[in-house]
Amino acid sequence: MRIVIAGGHGRIALRLERLLSAAGHEVAGIIRNPKQGDDLRAAGAEPVLLDLESASVEEAAAVLQGAGAAVFAAGAGPGSGTERKDTVDRAAAVLFADAAERAGVRRYIVVSSMGADAEHQGDEVFDAYLRAKGAADDYVRSRTGLEWTILRPGILTDDAGNGLVRLEVSTGRGPVPRDDVAAVLAEMVETPATAGLTLELISGSTPVTVAVKDIAGN
Repeated sequence: MRIVIAGGHGRIALRLERLLSAAGHEVAGIIRNPKQGDDLRAAGAEPVLLDLESASVEEAAAVLQGAGAAVFAAGAGPGSGTERKDTVDRAAAVLFADAAERAGVRRYIVVSSMGADAEHQGDEVFDAYLRAKGAADDYVRSRTGLEWTILRPGILTDDAGNGLVRLEVSTGRGPVPRDDVAAVLAEMVETPATAGLTLELISGSTPVTVAVKDIAGN
């Protein structure tokens, strides 16, 4: 399967690219900076240059042509201000969803955030981030042409993953290694029965494969 990942140089995305490529998938990662291309190639992914903050739906749809799944893992990142939380974490996610529909890519997975809520209150940059992610999630859930799954990890760490997680509609707060987030995403790509679910993820005691299959069966 061809899988296109927005935010292809992100710390979760690079891990996901390695897993999907190792599983035999054709993986493309969208990046803005051509200097990041070698990192994607090393992860087994094809780098695709596209700025989702300025691209049209048609330009993004062209990248998605022929894909079996799309993963939105882009983010404005730490140090960015309120404005980019809106243009990346909300608007780029909306554009990528529209582009997936335009290209006929039904499977659409979003890396969101625990606590994302379009009505979240507060004046800090992180509050704006949670509002932006929440608004993007709401938009994706409204798209009848997408088989969407929204994954909301807890506190992300760079600890080595152990493949043991807790994946539920509501988990409560907790940490989770990026390794394990990527492993769950890779499993979700191949588990379309998770479509229509918004799920929280933290470290736990259930193997990733079992956790995804269990929640898909509910």
